[in-house]
Amino acid sequence: MEGGSKDEKGQHPPDLQRLVVAEAAGAGIRAAMERYGVPYGTVRMWQVQEEKRPEGDGADVDGADQSRTWRVHSPEERSAALEDLESMDIAAAAEKHGITVQTLRAWRRDSAELADSDDDDSSAPRDSAADNGVRIEPVDPETWAEISRPKGTTGKRYTPSQRADAVADASVTGVAAAARKAGVSRHTLYLWIRRARQAGGDAPPPRRWEQTETQQQRDLEILHEWHKQPGLGPMQIRSQLRRRGVRTSVHTVRRVMEDNGYRPPKVESHAHHERYEAMRPNQLWHLDFVHRHIHIAGTFTLILLDDHSRYVTGSEVGDAERADTVLETFEAAVTRHGRPEAVMTDRGSAFWAWRGIGRFTRLLEEMGVDQIVAEHKELNGKVEVFNANLAKELFNTERFDDVGRMRAALAEHLHWYNHQRTHQALGGLLVPADRYYGRVDEVMRRLESGEPVETDPHDPCLDARLLTLLQVVSRGGEPEVWLLGKRLL
Repeated sequence: MEGGSKDEKGQHPPDLQRLVVAEAAGAGIRAAMERYGVPYGTVRMWQVQEEKRPEGDGADVDGADQSRTWRVHSPEERSAALEDLESMDIAAAAEKHGITVQTLRAWRRDSAELADSDDDDSSAPRDSAADNGVRIEPVDPETWAEISRPKGTTGKRYTPSQRADAVADASVTGVAAAARKAGVSRHTLYLWIRRARQAGGDAPPPRRWEQTETQQQRDLEILHEWHKQPGLGPMQIRSQLRRRGVRTSVHTVRRVMEDNGYRPPKVESHAHHERYEAMRPNQLWHLDFVHRHIHIAGTFTLILLDDHSRYVTGSEVGDAERADTVLETFEAAVTRHGRPEAVMTDRGSAFWAWRGIGRFTRLLEEMGVDQIVAEHKELNGKVEVFNANLAKELFNTERFDDVGRMRAALAEHLHWYNHQRTHQALGGLLVPADRYYGRVDEVMRRLESGEPVETDPHDPCLDARLLTLLQVVSRGGEPEVWLLGKRLL
C-alpha cells in the first residue's frame, strides 16, 4: 500500500485526498482503497467534498496547494447574481453562480439598503414634493428634535423645586395623592423621599400602621399574658384572653408574640386513629410519674389526672417511684374528690406487680376500683401529654434549689392549671375545673354574652356546681369525718 500512513495527530496527509480522488476517478474506488489503504467511507466522503467544491477554489488535483482561500467577487458578478435572482429562485441563482444562499441574501439586503439611502435623504427636501406644488417650510430645530426623538426613551425632567414640593406634599396628603398631583409614579416619589432623607432634608418619616389606643391595649394584654406563662402558645393565649373578656384572633396573637421574640417549637405530630373519653368526672383516673433532676438528685412527681375533665386530682413529689407514695397520694385524692370508678396505669413497679398482687392493686380491690393496665403509652396518652406540658410550662422555665421549693411551685402551678389554664381538648375556652365541677353551661353563657369569667374556684356566681361537702370514711378501721376537704375528726 502507498501513502496509507497518518501523521502524529492521527490524520491523513493533506495531499493524500487529491491523490485518492484522482485514483478513484481513473481506476475505481476499490483500486484507490487497495493502493492507498483508505477505507471506503473516507474515499466516498472525499469524492463528495470534491464534487461540491466550487471551480477555482484552491488548486487543481494535479499538485498545487490545496489550502482554501476566500473568494473575492467583482461588482459585475454581484450584479449578474442579483439580476438572475429576479427571474429565478434564490437557491437556483446561488447554485448557478457558485455561491451560498446566505451570501446571495446578504448581497440583496445590501442592495436594498443602498437604494433606500439614495432615495431617502433627510438633509434635502424631496424633489417629488416640489414637483407636485407642495410648499415646504423650514422646520424649527427644537421642534424637529422633539418630533424625531424616540418615544419612551427619555422621561420628563423635574426641577429640584418641583421635587421638593412633591416630597412636601407626600408628608401632608400621602404618597399616592402627591404622586398623582405631581404626575409621577409612586415609585419615583418614594425614590425622591429616600434621597431627601439621605441628604438630611425635610422628608416625611416612613409611614407605618398607626395603632389605635384599643389595639395598643390589646397588644399589652397579649404580652402580659404571655410573660406570665411563657410556655403557652398563641392559641392558648387567645383562649386565656377570651375568658377575661378580651377578644382577638390567633393570627393577631401570633404576630404580636413573634414581633417580641416568640419562635414556634418544632413538634412532630402523629395521627391518632383511636380516641376515647370518660362520660363523667371520676369515671377514670390516669396515674403516672414524671422524672426530673434537681442538680444531681432525681425527683419523681406522681400525677393523678381525671380523664373526663383533665382535672389534676392529686400529686406528690418523691425521690423514687415508690408504692407508699402512690398509696398515700391516691387515698388523699379519694378523700378529697371521691372514689373513681377505674384507674389506668402503666406496668411500673409502684403500680403493678409481675408476681402476685401488688399493694396498689390490693387497695383498689378493697375500694372496688377497677385497674386498667396500659400496654402501650398511647393508651395512657392524656397523662403523657400533661407531663410534657408540665415540663414545658414549669420545669423548663424555673430552677429549684431543693425539693421543698419544687413542691411549692408545683402546687401553685397545678392550682393555676385546674382553675385558670384553658384546655384545647375542652374546646379551647374551658378550664378543667369547669368540667369537673359541672359549671360548663354557666361559663359558656358568660362567654357568649361577653362577660369575663372569674378565675376564683369559689366564685359565688358559680354556686350551682355539685360538691361533696361532708364525707365519713374509714381509714385502718378508724372513722374520719371530712368537711369541705378538711378533716374534723
